[in-house]
Amino acid sequence: MIALGIESTAHTFGVGIVEDKPPYIRADERVSYVPSKGGIHPKEAATFFLNNSLRVLNNALSEANLSIKDVDCIAVALGPGLGPCLRVGATLARALATYFNKPLVPVNHAVAHVEIGKLLTGLKDPLIVYLSGGNTMILAFSDGRYRVFGETLDIALGNFMDAFVRELGLAPPYIVDGKHKLDYCADEGSEFLELPYIVKGQDVSFSGLFTAAIKAFRSGKYRLQDICYSVREIAYSSIVEVSERGLIHTKKLELLVVGGVAASKALQEKFAVISRLRRVKLGIVPPNYAVDNGVMIAWTGLLTFKSGITIEPEKSYVRQRWRIDSVDIPWLS
Repeated sequence: MIALGIESTAHTFGVGIVEDKPPYIRADERVSYVPSKGGIHPKEAATFFLNNSLRVLNNALSEANLSIKDVDCIAVALGPGLGPCLRVGATLARALATYFNKPLVPVNHAVAHVEIGKLLTGLKDPLIVYLSGGNTMILAFSDGRYRVFGETLDIALGNFMDAFVRELGLAPPYIVDGKHKLDYCADEGSEFLELPYIVKGQDVSFSGLFTAAIKAFRSGKYRLQDICYSVREIAYSSIVEVSERGLIHTKKLELLVVGGVAASKALQEKFAVISRLRRVKLGIVPPNYAVDNGVMIAWTGLLTFKSGITIEPEKSYVRQRWRIDSVDIPWLS
């Protein structure tokens, strides 16, 4: 069985094609919108997607050596994400499903990050640490859904990192050769500054850290590299603390880290330490699939389709705030 997946939730338009037998991934094509300044401009990103979507689709089909008629279903990320961006992918998916008479499968973007991580690491029932531009959550499967055991109280870790280096004048671009500008800067630091470390039970908060760090930068009293170093250590350590607490609470024997921030080597080292201390198996999604991509939508769409779930094109509304803990996961139940 073969599924084609379309991702367009934020800065990346991707088309992936997968099948339900090894090596699973048949095609992976994507393009990313990079703003000339500031953060993501949803309308500009949507226009960029419109101008590139058919090329990406055709390249994916060519890479897989397939035509659209060979595909068993069309999967699309309907949320969470940015409205204008989501609508580009949804419109293309509806058109393909309708014209070629293919089943349309709704996919939650966050669930897709989790499922591609499980596929590529081989983990079966992990505590999940989901860290991206739009989401920061500690998750575990229970009673038919991925349940949230902790999350950010304000801004997501990835968004925090992007906004911080932007304020420092280090970005955009935010990622160079697979490494975030915050990590580049922090690697040159050595002095630890006293900045807010905010953990409330299983939840984290980054707005206070952001404000204090920017104030320290503008004071001119500290080296930029030391500010970055301190910010990174505090932000990453708070995530590791709530993750370790989640392991103790859920008694899981596996730990999976997914989402774009999972690519950080400095963060991976911290997770490696607590995994050894807690004697749990650590899985970190490969960098190429830590970021947004169409493969994760196709794979989750395939799982969803094989569980008997489809949606009529006229009912496939985008849901900008579609939380992961509201999604039934029948292939695990």
